[in-house]
Amino acid sequence: MTGIKAIALDVDGVLTDGGIWWGPHGEEWKRFCFADIMGVSRARRAGILVALFSGEDSPLVDRFASKLGITDVEKGCKDKASALRRFAQQAGLDLSEICFMGDDINDVPAMHLAGLAAAPANAQPVALQCAGFISSSSGGNGAVRELVEAVLAARQS
Repeated sequence: MTGIKAIALDVDGVLTDGGIWWGPHGEEWKRFCFADIMGVSRARRAGILVALFSGEDSPLVDRFASKLGITDVEKGCKDKASALRRFAQQAGLDLSEICFMGDDINDVPAMHLAGLAAAPANAQPVALQCAGFISSSSGGNGAVRELVEAVLAARQS
């Protein structure tokens, strides 16, 4: 964990609890946790790059990214391993310097590429099996904050 310079995150199931609310007029809502928001802020203040890869093409991901100053965002992402490679190249990082946190089968190829694979406690078994870091919190409920705190603590030691 000491060499991690960037954290790439899946959105649904990692930054959210994986649920979605649909309003009667087609509105879409997602819930984000302030502990995770603080975790992302702490990572960025410590100089850790943060990227978001979402399988959905939701404007809520843009709003989250804008609020936190995250510029590396890929929405409608069906190949997160390729997205991770692009992010590494653009950031000038080796894949070994990047942590990827995912929660489901579509995240596993990126998890296998990353220097550190992470998963929330409630991730699907296939994601948990390849994770080197598993939070005690579930997705959307502090899992990202736990990951960030672990990376920051490893940098201090």
